[in-house]
Amino acid sequence: MPLDRSQGFTQPVPTIVFIAALAASMLGLSHAVRTIPLGTAYAVWVGIGAALTVAWGVISGTESFSWAKILLIAGLVACVVGLRPDRSASSGMAHVFPMSSAPGMRPSAQ
Repeated sequence: MPLDRSQGFTQPVPTIVFIAALAASMLGLSHAVRTIPLGTAYAVWVGIGAALTVAWGVISGTESFSWAKILLIAGLVACVVGLRPDRSASSGMAHVFPMSSAPGMRPSAQ
């Protein structure tokens, strides 16, 4: 991974690769929050990052392969896929707690 190869950001090429990957990742997250809720976007972003990091570690040989690891990563990916927004339902909890009856909220004076 570029971060560990940068040796504390003292090696220029891995540092540049890391910064470019970080910028691309942040751009992807910022694009995602335009269309899906922040919490869901962040969970997807973290899940994809974790799965790709472990996959790269196993492929590059820096992490050991095990079927348990593969199964757990597959479970993580399945959970992320399960977070996809349902287009037919209203977003958030507005349908469960309308603003006037949300816990801790008082109805507005009219």
